[in-house]
Amino acid sequence: MKLSYLLLGLSTAALLTASKRRAAPPQAYDLVINHVTVVDVETGRLRPNQLVAVAQGKIVRVEPAGKASYAARQQLDGTGRYLMPGLWDMHVHFRGGDSLVAANKKSLTLYLAHGITTVRDAGGDLTPSIFQWRREEAAGTLAGPRLFTSGPKIDGPGATWPGSLEVTTPAQVGRALDSLQRLKVDYVKIYDSKISGEAYLSTIAQAEARGMKTTGHMPYSVTLGEAVNRGLDATEHLYYVFKACSGKEDSLTALVRASMATPKPLGLFAMLPAVYDTYSPAAAARIFRLMAAHHTAAVPTLAIGKTLAELGTTDHAHDTLLAYIDPKIQRTYARRQAGARQQSATARAFTQKLEAKFMTLVPQMQAADVTILAGSDSGAFNSYTYPGASLHDELRELVLAGLTPAQALRAATLNGARFMGVADRTGTIAVGKDADLLLLTANPLTNVANARKIAAVVSRGKVYSAPALVGMLRGIKN
Repeated sequence: MKLSYLLLGLSTAALLTASKRRAAPPQAYDLVINHVTVVDVETGRLRPNQLVAVAQGKIVRVEPAGKASYAARQQLDGTGRYLMPGLWDMHVHFRGGDSLVAANKKSLTLYLAHGITTVRDAGGDLTPSIFQWRREEAAGTLAGPRLFTSGPKIDGPGATWPGSLEVTTPAQVGRALDSLQRLKVDYVKIYDSKISGEAYLSTIAQAEARGMKTTGHMPYSVTLGEAVNRGLDATEHLYYVFKACSGKEDSLTALVRASMATPKPLGLFAMLPAVYDTYSPAAAARIFRLMAAHHTAAVPTLAIGKTLAELGTTDHAHDTLLAYIDPKIQRTYARRQAGARQQSATARAFTQKLEAKFMTLVPQMQAADVTILAGSDSGAFNSYTYPGASLHDELRELVLAGLTPAQALRAATLNGARFMGVADRTGTIAVGKDADLLLLTANPLTNVANARKIAAVVSRGKVYSAPALVGMLRGIKN
């Protein structure tokens, strides 16, 4: 019996020894950032002296920095630095036709260089190119932000933007949605240049029935409440929210509807003075409660509003970022510039007054628990709204409007991830999340402008140091 136990013990010891010999060496991570302060965008708090490890494009370890050391292909010293999720720009455009494909592609570098690791294309005519860029990014042959896209916009007959899907009847709406589903777009963008109120609401309802997310502008012939109740997921810009803040919204909407049968139907810009004069705090509170209850988000795009309001009186010829904008894109700025220069002093003053009023809506929506999404509206045809930098301008404007830096940063990170339905894999710094990160030299929670002070950008787990980003920018400079 004793001999049996002895043999068993020797056998077990031999197995353990062999197991140790076969055991893999300690894991070598792709990246370790040590002694860094993590910015928790969900709570608005800091977690000092943390270690963040990355492997295969994912965050695999987040813990207090200690004496333990981990092997890694790349080590970054986070002492005195702040680590936050990569920024999201929730309203950009890639457009202009085949002749502008290469020019649009250059903007991917600008986004990444400014710490923007995800963008949401809000409709254009370069959908095949966007899907090609996605494939190149996934293969590691192209550096740029992750791309979400609506594909072509939905609008009415004679739509303003080339490539739009033009609809009038419910059947046409159905066919348009069929085509978007075949493209496998991420959501549906509706535009308001020609679409009827009936087709607009039908688009929302049919998309909702298919499980498709909808955002967009809105014809003034419908109310925002009607759209929200049909299932609208987000409203772009604040013109449409503002109309719903009028105490006379129903009568103003009826007036617009009645004008549809006339040679000169009333549009958004014709109605804005009346909307401004009938603003009602009670009406504003009602629409914000409805938006919050239905989880309808708002994308204020304050920075482009400011830029365009001042376009007629501001000289942009010496903007330093103009050197990184392809001349073909620069030429698309002419239309807006011409319009701004033709504005009367009275019209210019009203535009600036309107933008100031829009600023007051943002903290009210935040207080009402409406989801705010940060978007720049950068892209071709949007004059001097530079890809990358304009998202930081938007963060500044959100804070000037009354949000805290933490709330503004959440609008440009976690809120975007939640809206696009991917918060389980991105938008915060946690184990299992995508390694899309922004390493800063100063605390963005004390001053949102510190989000510009970039030491490194991590995209899909790959580190782009500040000098490397400068080199990338040099490569697209005119």
